[in-house]
Amino acid sequence: MLLSVLPVAAVDPAVLAAIEKFLGSRLPVTTRREAAMSVPPEAHDPKRDQYDGTLMLRAALAQCPPEASRLLVVTDLDLFIPMLTFIFGQAQIDGTAAIVSLARLRPEFYGLPPGPDLFTARYLKEALHEMGHTYGLTHCPDPGCTMSLSVNIAGIDRKHPDLCGNCTVRLSDKLDTLRRDPAQPRRES
Repeated sequence: MLLSVLPVAAVDPAVLAAIEKFLGSRLPVTTRREAAMSVPPEAHDPKRDQYDGTLMLRAALAQCPPEASRLLVVTDLDLFIPMLTFIFGQAQIDGTAAIVSLARLRPEFYGLPPGPDLFTARYLKEALHEMGHTYGLTHCPDPGCTMSLSVNIAGIDRKHPDLCGNCTVRLSDKLDTLRRDPAQPRRES
């Protein structure tokens, strides 16, 4: 299965490489980085000075290569959806695409000094979390599981960089189903 990684605007290539390597070690995918996508102008909300994650995901889906079974969009832009002040990421449950925002994963966002190791741990966990949703995983009640809901940065920090036993079994079952019936997941947003 091919996972296309699509940066929006400028994203540090080292961050993209770390995400690709990490997801390749956790999921049965090969990764391929796509050329950066421009920021869709309609996604910017000047009142909030943020970007609508749903509109960004929809624009990215239009650029998803047909041979890709999954698409991960990565951006440094601060994202929101109309019902939430901000999001760390968003995904289609049991679908094709997910998006991760790096903006609020940086310690500097919270007025702290840069912490490269902390930042890396956060974006890797968030990338796996959002990709887990594309394989049908929902939020897990285990606060240490990567699939647990994170409504703030402390929630991400308490997670482990892996799935719990229950989510691992659910993912394995989903992958077995996909191997038997490799039909592409839906692409609507």
